[in-house]
Amino acid sequence: MYLSQFNFTLKHVPGKSMGKADGLSRRLDWQEGVEKDNEDQTLIKPEWVREAEMIVEEGNLRKRIKTAQKGDERVVKAVKELKKAGVKMVRDEKWEIEDGVVLKERRIYVPEGELRGEIIQLHHDTPVGGHRGRWKITELVTRNYWWPGVTKEMRRYIDACDACQRYKN
Repeated sequence: MYLSQFNFTLKHVPGKSMGKADGLSRRLDWQEGVEKDNEDQTLIKPEWVREAEMIVEEGNLRKRIKTAQKGDERVVKAVKELKKAGVKMVRDEKWEIEDGVVLKERRIYVPEGELRGEIIQLHHDTPVGGHRGRWKITELVTRNYWWPGVTKEMRRYIDACDACQRYKN
C-alpha cells in the first residue's frame, strides 16, 4: 500500500553487469568448462560410509521379514483368507501381498520379534542420520514398515536412548 503512492519503473539488470552484488554468485571456479572444480573436497566422511555399508550388509531385511511372516501363524492364516476371498480391503484398510511379502497400505507388515527392534535401531542409531527425535524417526520408520503399536514402541525406544535424553531440547 505504501509503495502505491510512488511512480517507479522496474528494470531488469543482467547478473553479469551488477558488479559487487553478483560477485559472490559468479566465482571464477564455478564457470562452465572449468575442470576439477570439486577436487580435494570431502563432503561425507569415509567412516560414515563404511558404517552405513556395514548396516546394509547385515542382511537383506526384506527377505528376513518375508521369512518371519511365513512363521507367524496369524499372518499365514490372514494371507490365505485374503487369497481365497480375493479381497484387498479388510476393515477399511488395504492389505495386499507383493512378492510374497504382506503389505498394509503399501507398508511392509513386520511380525512380532527381534526384527521390529532392529528396524527401529537401523533408523535411529545410524551415524549419518540417527537421533533425530521421536517424530522424525517415527515418520522414517512408518514410511515403509507397519506393525500394531509401532508408535508406542518407537516412543519407548527413544525414551530409553541415553543420547536422545541427554541432548533433548
